[in-house]
Amino acid sequence: MWPLDPSRKEVLGFAVSCRVLTLVLQVLTRFLCSSSPIVYWFSAHLLLDQEPLLRSLETVPGKPPAGDPPPGQKVPRNSIMGLLYNWKTCSLVTRCILGYFVTYWLLGLLLHCNWLPWT
Repeated sequence: MWPLDPSRKEVLGFAVSCRVLTLVLQVLTRFLCSSSPIVYWFSAHLLLDQEPLLRSLETVPGKPPAGDPPPGQKVPRNSIMGLLYNWKTCSLVTRCILGYFVTYWLLGLLLHCNWLPWT
């Protein structure tokens, strides 16, 4: 069953160990990042502490805007969309957190659609 050539045996062992390591890493990242809310709690905590746009009264979810918006400007109902619309005025911590999640979403979208492994 095993090939007689030792180099083939080593290659097969290497291939099997790489596959097992890949499966273990994919399962661990799924357990840690998808089913554990700690990553999302920490990022939400940092956003609420570091971002003054989230503390203003205009971005409270469910509250209607006080007046008509200026022409050509969107008033988002979602506070995250409000942060994305005001990207240049956000703090560095907010831009890093939003950049991480948007990049993760885009990479996952592109890799999953092309049948590449993505956790």
